[in-house]
Amino acid sequence: MRYSGSSLLVITVATLAAPSASAQAKRPMTPLDMQLMRQTGSPAVSPDGKWVLYTLSVPDWKEAKRYTDIWIVSASQGVASARQLTFTKDKNETTPRWAMDGSFFVFSSARDAAGATPASQLYLMRPDGGEARKITEAKDGVSQFEFSRDGQWLVYGAGKPEDQQLWALAVSALAAGGDVAPVQISKHATPVASWQLSHDGKQAFFLAVDSVDKDNKTRVEKKFDVKIRNENPPIQHLWVLDLASKQEKRLTSGTDYSVANPVISDDGAWVGFDGSPNDRYKRTVTESSDYDDLYLLNVASGKVERLTTNAEIGEGNLTFSPDGKWVAYSAANDFVYSRDPKISLRETAAAGSAWKKLGEGYDGGLSISWWSKDGRTLYFNDGVKATEQVLALDIATNAVRQVTTEKAVVFATRDDPTGAILITYSDPATPPSLYLARSEADLGNRSSWVRLTNPNPQVADLALGTAEEITWKSKDGHMVGGVLLKPVGFTAGRRYPLIVQIHGGPAGADLLSFNDGYGSQLYAGHGYVVLMPNYRGSSNYGEHHRMETAGVGKYFERGFEDIMSGVDYLIAQGMVHPDSMGAMGWSAGGHYSNWILTHTDRFKAISSGAGTMNWISMYAQSDIQRNRQWYMGGSLPYDDFDAYWRVSPMKYIKNARTPTLIHVVDGDPRVPRPQSEELHMALKKLGVPTEFFVYPGTTHGIPDPRNQLTKATVEFNWFEKWIRGKPAWFTWGEILKTLPDSTTATAKVP
Repeated sequence: MRYSGSSLLVITVATLAAPSASAQAKRPMTPLDMQLMRQTGSPAVSPDGKWVLYTLSVPDWKEAKRYTDIWIVSASQGVASARQLTFTKDKNETTPRWAMDGSFFVFSSARDAAGATPASQLYLMRPDGGEARKITEAKDGVSQFEFSRDGQWLVYGAGKPEDQQLWALAVSALAAGGDVAPVQISKHATPVASWQLSHDGKQAFFLAVDSVDKDNKTRVEKKFDVKIRNENPPIQHLWVLDLASKQEKRLTSGTDYSVANPVISDDGAWVGFDGSPNDRYKRTVTESSDYDDLYLLNVASGKVERLTTNAEIGEGNLTFSPDGKWVAYSAANDFVYSRDPKISLRETAAAGSAWKKLGEGYDGGLSISWWSKDGRTLYFNDGVKATEQVLALDIATNAVRQVTTEKAVVFATRDDPTGAILITYSDPATPPSLYLARSEADLGNRSSWVRLTNPNPQVADLALGTAEEITWKSKDGHMVGGVLLKPVGFTAGRRYPLIVQIHGGPAGADLLSFNDGYGSQLYAGHGYVVLMPNYRGSSNYGEHHRMETAGVGKYFERGFEDIMSGVDYLIAQGMVHPDSMGAMGWSAGGHYSNWILTHTDRFKAISSGAGTMNWISMYAQSDIQRNRQWYMGGSLPYDDFDAYWRVSPMKYIKNARTPTLIHVVDGDPRVPRPQSEELHMALKKLGVPTEFFVYPGTTHGIPDPRNQLTKATVEFNWFEKWIRGKPAWFTWGEILKTLPDSTTATAKVP
């Protein structure tokens, strides 16, 4: 059934509600404001818990890059005490790591390197400031690095990926100053891949392939660089290296599986890992983790136990209790594909014993962020309607309780040595910022948190709309939730133009976070109501809500009704002008935008980003197939073309009437460019107004800030033209004149 609307009525700017005079004391958000947002990352708590290092990433529009420096802040005094430690103008300082005694820290930087791909080295710095001292001179740079927990060694990987080995610097010598000669601690026959140190600091567990195809390596060096789809990778296994003796020991072997993602118990007695089947068509695809199983290694005996045998169900998040007595992992409930994950638990040493399922009474997904120190509670992060919260699972009672109750996005991790909880927090008026709580007991009391960062104080000068979670009844009576963002200066009883911003996933959710959606505050600042519907298929509202769009011919049915009933709800509330509406989305949001285009003429403009048109061709073009197949009821397109065609917007393209702006990344692996080409060509031939922007890159999202700015600008102007009747919708001069100079764009704040 098509949703019909009134005739194509052009509404001029003057006839629509605009922000009030009082709200205009602050200026509205612009597309450039979104690109100038600063980002904090890599927090590191000092061993005594008194200080926190972090990185601040700042955009430089003159160079079209972001640059990162290191800052330090008092864990008790918070953001007012923050100060910058590194000041390298055009290079990055990253991943600060404290020495175990807290007297200095080490970070990675290519500040002294030159060339197109400068190699990073390690630098030592005191927390009270002073000049950083370079402590490595690795020919091809340093990759991963880590201090041993016993405080004796700084271990790092060095060399090109195809030659990497492990090296170490004596911490006592580093602390004394002067040059310190590195010690090569691994001389493995093949390159050392990922690695980690044991809790006691005496061993390094690492992964390495069994063999290297030298001819294959040589042909690439000689520019025979053809790419072979699903090229068979070598088998990779687990080894352990004793740091004192430099002796290596092989821990896994054979050709049945390749080892990935090892997890070491705190006592070093056990290692859990993923075993990927020795099948080139399962190991080299994006959904490869769906084919892995979990294994458990007894380090002392060398015995390996296979923990799971669930074909095409990806288990993960394996972890050990602090005392090593228990092992747990998360997997889809009842090992049914795409159901919400639950926790499986058993005694680590009880080989072959039954697993206890935890969290089945909780209608959401369980993972394991950390264990309480007594091993009785599992803490995890999960979506709760239009928020993200911290929750806790009591192992003895199998009960889940919500620890935080903020109308916001809250994501927490624990710093194991100090027990401090690091919290990333965002709400509709607060860009992501870092907070600290001293223990789990303080998590539920936000007033006890210490704010460590405020990376974007300029937001205080912006006019922001107010956001709230709303619910409405869909066509079949099902209650649906979403985020409503009211325009700046909103006045009850006045009708405003509407932008429906449809999230991707579709198993995602729009949240009560800062500028969620696709730059929602840009539209609120210019007099639009923004609806961000968490339609069926979205996460955060229970398993039934998320899974109801799966099945033959069901992909769009319920979600479309949820979106349109949300629109009708706002019209009935007297908030939205029914002849002044636009819709937009990316990925699954683009799929729904294309479905709206072909199933209703109620919208005046649509912006479709990376949306599918033809599920039959999309199946093989995309880098994922299993997920597509699940949404289509389990059948392959070759078994049931009609099932895929019935939910393809292309089948209904002759219904299209709405002016449509199209975006795609040239080398998008997830929703490849041909899908957008099909849409553009069809609209051209049908005489529907359309424009098509193809952005450079090989990712599913637009990778670079200048093109992100372009997309946001042309998209906003597309709606202004077709909804508000703006005469000209886009010129390059409009974008170019908005660019700031380098000095303005790189001003650094806590």
